[in-house]
Amino acid sequence: MGVLYMLKDCKHVFKLDPAKEISDEDLTRICESDTDAVIIGGTDGITEDNVLNLMARVRRFSVPVALEVTSTEAVVPGFDHYFIPAVFNTGDMKWQHGLMLEALAEYGHLLDYDEISLLPYIIMNPECKAFKKAEGKHVTPEMLPHYINMMDKLYQTEYIYIEYSGTYGDAEIMNAVRENAGRSHIIYGGGISSREEAAEMSQYAGTIVVGNVIYDSPKKALRTIIK
Repeated sequence: MGVLYMLKDCKHVFKLDPAKEISDEDLTRICESDTDAVIIGGTDGITEDNVLNLMARVRRFSVPVALEVTSTEAVVPGFDHYFIPAVFNTGDMKWQHGLMLEALAEYGHLLDYDEISLLPYIIMNPECKAFKKAEGKHVTPEMLPHYINMMDKLYQTEYIYIEYSGTYGDAEIMNAVRENAGRSHIIYGGGISSREEAAEMSQYAGTIVVGNVIYDSPKKALRTIIK
């Protein structure tokens, strides 16, 4: 069974950035941990070479590995699954479905559609690179339920990814997400660096994604795994 289906059963996912350095020792600890999957992806400096290199290193382990496609120039074969981000709080249609169209135009003839899926985002941190790159629009607490209802009930998206990207999120915001989502599987990412934070966000999201702390302290990263 592919990562597409497993993501709903993943409580914890590590996200590795191909543009960042990680030692073989630290990568081994991450990939041999009790995490449910690894997603490779980032915002800046993503190339075919560094994606291929990191995938080859992760492939030495049995952990499922997916690619988040943020550059069509860095799509390489060999992943268990491919996620194409779609930012819903943006005024630039490229980041909502334009990237998906680019990927389909270039790689559609090679794709098994069971191995690719949309990863719908709401980016909550206006200071992060992803928000600025996607020309994000600030989502107020008053508007948030309308975003969630639109995605969950009208678009009926498989996932809703609440991204704080480097900053720890607001529990009240996440509670509002949980209360308004019925169908969509909630994913949370951003600023988790302790077991306590992982436990708190796991109350609101079916899956938590842990990334930056891997590069600051692999030991702390491993403590975020909750089963």
